[in-house]
Amino acid sequence: MNAKVLVVDDEGEMAEMVGDYLGDRGYDAEVAVGGKAALAALRRKQYDAVITDLRMEGTDGLDVLAASQEREPSRPVILMTAFGSIDGAMDAVRRGAFHYLTKPFKMEEAALCLDRALSQQQLQRENQRLRRAVQERYSFHNFVGKSPIMQRLYDLLERVSPTLAPVLILGEPGTGKELVARAIHQGSQRADRPFVAVNCAGGSEPLLELELFGRTADAGLGAQRGLLEEAAGGTLFLDEIGEMPMGLQAKLLRTLETSLVRPVGGGSTSEQEIDVRLIAATNRDLDRAVAERRFREDLYYRLHVIPVRLPPLRARREDIPLLADHFVARFYEQHSNESRHEISGEAMRRLMEYAWPGNVRELRNAIERMLVLSRHKRIDVRDLAAAMPEPLPDAMAHLVSEIVPLRVLTRRYVEWVLGQTNGNKIRTAQLLDIDASTIYRMLAREAN
Repeated sequence: MNAKVLVVDDEGEMAEMVGDYLGDRGYDAEVAVGGKAALAALRRKQYDAVITDLRMEGTDGLDVLAASQEREPSRPVILMTAFGSIDGAMDAVRRGAFHYLTKPFKMEEAALCLDRALSQQQLQRENQRLRRAVQERYSFHNFVGKSPIMQRLYDLLERVSPTLAPVLILGEPGTGKELVARAIHQGSQRADRPFVAVNCAGGSEPLLELELFGRTADAGLGAQRGLLEEAAGGTLFLDEIGEMPMGLQAKLLRTLETSLVRPVGGGSTSEQEIDVRLIAATNRDLDRAVAERRFREDLYYRLHVIPVRLPPLRARREDIPLLADHFVARFYEQHSNESRHEISGEAMRRLMEYAWPGNVRELRNAIERMLVLSRHKRIDVRDLAAAMPEPLPDAMAHLVSEIVPLRVLTRRYVEWVLGQTNGNKIRTAQLLDIDASTIYRMLAREAN
């Protein structure tokens, strides 16, 4: 089907000349003489593109542009303007016009500009269609993946979200625990109510208690609402619940059992009744923490009603191309209007071979670095070195290139993981599921 184009000029002869030429090129061109006639035509029919004069009596080209954008924001509009009105044409481009033609122009120039505009529009529509298809088929809200393990996860989330049951999200750092918590909230009947997130590893016990429970005016520093009250009617997300101090665990358990919040500095008369859905998350082994008496068993069973285990990225490598394409598309939606980069087959193979200890978060950051640093429109293997560390298989081969005592191999592996986290000892300890003090002691022995 030929593209429908509306040609607008208050000089009928000029409009007819452009329309006839485009008709000969295979377009379905319709002419409107003057801006008012153009507005009437836009209300009456659907067009794929508009070519309009900028300076017209009464209703001018900017009015036609605004009317077109209001009815169809993605429809390209091309301005025709005299040399002395280029500033106005550039202003129109800033407002969303595709381009402008300076009179007198060659008809071939107008046709070429229209071809480019419609090609770009078609590409944008196809990208939007593909993204919608991916989201509908392979995502739960903003979570992306088509692997069988992810399909099972989506099924679980769809069944869990409408309920009020507490959810405990388990997974390594970077697997998207907060994203899943938000997806559960959005899929619940509380979606229009607050979603409040708090990091239980983010400060000292007194500060975390104040943040969660608030304080009364009797505490001497003025009253302050806690996040439990802020989340009333909605969802409270407790990230890194495994780091919560034991004293606060007891206070949180009492709140969950009674649905009453007692602020800092207040007695029973200051208690507030609350209604919140609780979602917690951790990358720790809570079963072991309970066995070692570092986490309350009664609180654990309160939280562990619906466990949701998030797979590490290395367990769903077939999702990496889909995720990479998703991050490329999102990058250009946020940062650029230029044509998109492509990732070569060999580069994608390398991405799929890498172990991704930082999971989806690490992949997203690597993709963004490649897009920023690459000088080419095609991401190739040469672009990977600046964006990601050495692939795990080669690094592991280096670690075990000789037979060494286990303690030496352990130290080498810890040092390698430290390299992957840019020396972040807390992050390294989380990835290895050990205490950070162990890493400090190991490095101190090596220094001595």
